[in-house]
Amino acid sequence: MNAKKQDTGAKSGSFWRELPLLIVIALVLAFVIKTWVVQPFFIPSKSMEDTLQIGDRVLVNKLVYQVREIERGDVVVFNGAGTWDEEGVRPEPSGNPVNRAFTWVGQQLGVQPTGKDYIKRVIGVGGDTVECCDAEGRVLVNGEPLDEDAYLYPGSRETHTEFGPVKVPEGRLWLMGDHRQISYDSRLHQNDPGEGTIAEDDVIGRAFVLVWPFDRMTTLPIPETFEPLNEEGEKAAAAAPVPDASPLALGVVGVLPLPLLSRRLRRRAPYAQDSAE
Repeated sequence: MNAKKQDTGAKSGSFWRELPLLIVIALVLAFVIKTWVVQPFFIPSKSMEDTLQIGDRVLVNKLVYQVREIERGDVVVFNGAGTWDEEGVRPEPSGNPVNRAFTWVGQQLGVQPTGKDYIKRVIGVGGDTVECCDAEGRVLVNGEPLDEDAYLYPGSRETHTEFGPVKVPEGRLWLMGDHRQISYDSRLHQNDPGEGTIAEDDVIGRAFVLVWPFDRMTTLPIPETFEPLNEEGEKAAAAAPVPDASPLALGVVGVLPLPLLSRRLRRRAPYAQDSAE
């Protein structure tokens, strides 16, 4: 009995000694996942209603744009530092270091706004021409009207004001919120750096799923209205001219005889040995 008690006590002591290490490992894994894979974000404003509402939490995929281009219709989180700063919902800094620590942890877990990261829908990508409106109050991309009723806040089309046509520079994006009447988006930033657009490099990732509250959990797919435009973009990219490989090919052909000649010389000199010193 004593031996069993000692064994149980040893196991319990071992667990408590290992617990700090397990916590550190869990925190490191969480940091790695948040930094490079998936990060939760808190929705602080009404600009994406009804798709997203105040207090919602979304997961943002940070790897997706390593394997594909940003597409029209994507809901993206981006860093607005230096361009859209004034729109941010900034938490009031606390003089208490403990409160500041809890605020930082909350921001990392996606339950507190950061004040510099924004979420909007991609309407135009580099090379597109975006404008508003046609006779029915619809936004046009490359002359094609978007049927956005499936995701716009009710009555948004009626609140559209004219803008453009705007040619989106290469490497930049034109972004708009789904609640058009109150969204302070590319339309209202045209006098700021970037003339309303943001750089693709400022995109943190794609919001792909709404995870909180549970009763509204859903994915955030690209709406059907953007599919023809995205397909045309893919076809254009596939049809783009391939860089001339002739200089490279000639260089390879020119270099090939050198190793062949070296090989022949080694075969004719059987007593030659490589130095290993």
